[in-house]
Amino acid sequence: MASEANKRIAKNTVMLYIRMLFSMVVSLYTSRIVLNTLGVEDYGIYNVVGGIITMFSFLNGAMAAGTQRFLTFELGKNDAIQLSRVFSMSMSIHLMIALVVFVLGETLGLWFVNTQLTIPSERMAAANWVYQFSVLSAMVGIWSVPYNASIIAHERMNVYAYVSILEVILRLLIVFLLQWFGFDKLKFYAVLVFSVSLTIRFIYGRYSKLHFSETRFKFYWNKDLFNTLVSYAGWNLWGNLAVVAHDQGVNILLNIFFGPAVNAARGIAYSVKAAVYSFVQNFQVAMNPQIIKSFASGDFKNMHQLIFQGSKFSFFLLFFLSLPILLETEMIIKLWLKIVPEYAVIFTRLVVINILIESLSGPLVTAAQASGRIKLYQIVVGGLILLILPISYMFLKIGFPPEVAFCVSIFISIIALFARLIILRRLVKLKAAKFLAEVVGKSLSVSLISAPLPYYIYSSYDDSLRRLLLVVCISIICSTSAIYFFGLNKIERTYLAIQFKKIKQKITRNLFKKL
Repeated sequence: MASEANKRIAKNTVMLYIRMLFSMVVSLYTSRIVLNTLGVEDYGIYNVVGGIITMFSFLNGAMAAGTQRFLTFELGKNDAIQLSRVFSMSMSIHLMIALVVFVLGETLGLWFVNTQLTIPSERMAAANWVYQFSVLSAMVGIWSVPYNASIIAHERMNVYAYVSILEVILRLLIVFLLQWFGFDKLKFYAVLVFSVSLTIRFIYGRYSKLHFSETRFKFYWNKDLFNTLVSYAGWNLWGNLAVVAHDQGVNILLNIFFGPAVNAARGIAYSVKAAVYSFVQNFQVAMNPQIIKSFASGDFKNMHQLIFQGSKFSFFLLFFLSLPILLETEMIIKLWLKIVPEYAVIFTRLVVINILIESLSGPLVTAAQASGRIKLYQIVVGGLILLILPISYMFLKIGFPPEVAFCVSIFISIIALFARLIILRRLVKLKAAKFLAEVVGKSLSVSLISAPLPYYIYSSYDDSLRRLLLVVCISIICSTSAIYFFGLNKIERTYLAIQFKKIKQKITRNLFKKL
């Protein structure tokens, strides 16, 4: 059973990586063109104004995690009737959330945009266009959650990959439309982004209805099921509020203290984060249903193995990409963008360091969600993440530079990792000491062994394309060698060798067939 699950994870991961590679290239290209077309100020305005409505969407984030968990759980139990009930109830709840987000957005959010943000008066009308279409996009996104959750729960990652590729193509089309038409670029961009969100929503919904019987929505109301879903989401609500306060709250602080140009720099850093972290997210999306299903079936041994391997491999995948980026951040951003906002380089480095730490926690978060007993977990971890906002405000208020907010986030991420381990020791009987030794210890070893030689080359040569290529090549060699010899255990190395041998034999057979 474990072998079959691993094959499914591998197959789904491959599909998601095909999607990710295409998405990453196009997304980085479109970020560059959008920045150059809108300009630093308008790009920063879009980044911060669009984030306001995201703050209200923490309601949706709470229910999204619950929907994903309960749909996957019922699939693990093979209960088709209850699965259909969970979907219908989840859809009703998400429609209510969409209405709440609309009301909050058109009252409190609208007041905040027009009275509290630092936006030039001549761009206030365009900022309001961005805001209104961000409200509509958020509502469409909330409406889509149960359908997306069904696709992932059924592990149809090929569909998820294909539709995501289509979304990226449509966003690429936006770039060309921005340059072809002479409307106000910021207003037009907001309209086009909403149009893409609406299109993708209908595609996901149509596919789900055709292939999954439970997604044919029928109004269903059960007080006990409603209470179960909302109670579960209630504690997720706290955790999601903390995450949103961290991401968008800090972004708003940066706007208030430093203006939209610094928001543009943060937007660039988060574009790099999205591109790089997608490598890990795709792997974890493929693995998460297996973690939940292992818990549902009571197979704790397999669940723990998936958690350990998921955390370790997530870090290795991310570190493999991150090492050359951390060293050559300035050169990479200069090659990528024509306009490089101030602080973009330091923000990017700090964000990459933070996601390296967070990558270790992804499977731990899924394990906590799988258990269903998330009250203590969300209180502690959510409380820690929520502290980032007031601590950042305190440092900014007394005159620290904007990068201090990212440093605070790194420090809290380290504390949150240890808090998760302590809590999961009770929730799913996870051995924290073993995790620290086999996952954190090996991750640190790989980092310390890999970094010195690439850093020596980076510090010994002047800025040049030649140095960039040399640093990238040496980083790949060093990180790959360190991962293989010091990061993997004997069983993992043997498994990897067998897979490479099978691939080699398959290629050889195909060559002989052609000859």
